[in-house]
Amino acid sequence: MTEEFGKITRDFFDRNIREKLGHRRKEVLVPPGNGVDVGIVRLHRDLVMAITTDPFYIVPAYGWQKAAWFAFHIIASDLCTSGLPPEYLSVDLNLPLSITDDEFRQLWNTVDREGKKYGVSVVTGHTARYEGTDYPMVGGATMIGTGPANGYVTSAMAKTGDAVIVTKTAGLEATAIFSHLFPGHVEKNLGKDILRRGQRLFGSMSTVNESLAAASFGLRKNGVTSMHDATEGGVLGALYEVAEASGKGITVNAEKVPVNSEVREICGLFGMRPLHSISEGSLIMTVRRDRCEDLLSMLKSRRIKATEVGSITAAGMGKRVVTAGRTDELIPPGKDDFWKAIHTAAKERLS
Repeated sequence: MTEEFGKITRDFFDRNIREKLGHRRKEVLVPPGNGVDVGIVRLHRDLVMAITTDPFYIVPAYGWQKAAWFAFHIIASDLCTSGLPPEYLSVDLNLPLSITDDEFRQLWNTVDREGKKYGVSVVTGHTARYEGTDYPMVGGATMIGTGPANGYVTSAMAKTGDAVIVTKTAGLEATAIFSHLFPGHVEKNLGKDILRRGQRLFGSMSTVNESLAAASFGLRKNGVTSMHDATEGGVLGALYEVAEASGKGITVNAEKVPVNSEVREICGLFGMRPLHSISEGSLIMTVRRDRCEDLLSMLKSRRIKATEVGSITAAGMGKRVVTAGRTDELIPPGKDDFWKAIHTAAKERLS
């Protein structure tokens, strides 16, 4: 298995992309950045546009409706970390020749349903079947939202003294995916109840609802100062990225990071560390310290599990993670445990 698999490292981004972004337009307020989920463009003095792009990721083994739901929410989750609601979607589908008309209808009906649910209009795209294409990467999509110029956040906006909050559980995506791809292996080793609980996490692999809830609570000086979706690199990787993007330090209590029991069991079975494994659905938020309890209370009232896990500190204090009373450096996310585990499981032909 090549180490180049998966998302590029920050070093690769810095060497090959950061300074090669085409023409520099003054209305681009937030350009591409490692650990920043959206770009921000000023459309008018008081109006901005948040924009994000991701693969259109379809795994038939999930079932067509689940696969399409996840593909939509991967993109929407990134967009909504800006605090702006999703509005427009452009989709490029480069489908394999094997997809049937009925399978495509199931897929697209789900995108249509989720778009109607969240107020998202499909505005353009491209759809075709091609030889040589295959799942899960069957194209890409761009989502856009607009709002007031002072009404968005990015992971670069975390402030010294902010409390750090994590929603749901670490290792969420890794657990849900392995439960769906290798149910026989999970049930054989951990039992039917753990399998069922792991599979139930699938519907939690979105941060759209908690991001929109945070925006309604209040952004910037009114409460939430930054949001970031914990994807590759897991929760600890996302926390590092927030500190790095904002130019601040961070102190994280690893024992406070929530890890569901089924996550611990299933990740352990496949050799993954929950705090370091892909966790789509876990939202990182920083919030003014004096508004932290109010935010936690509001999220609880909406049945969104959220836990305070640390603080944003001055840059000079560094990035630190505390475990069992011992303080270590919080290091940049390396290759996610997920990729090695999925490669090994597929190689061993686990059921």
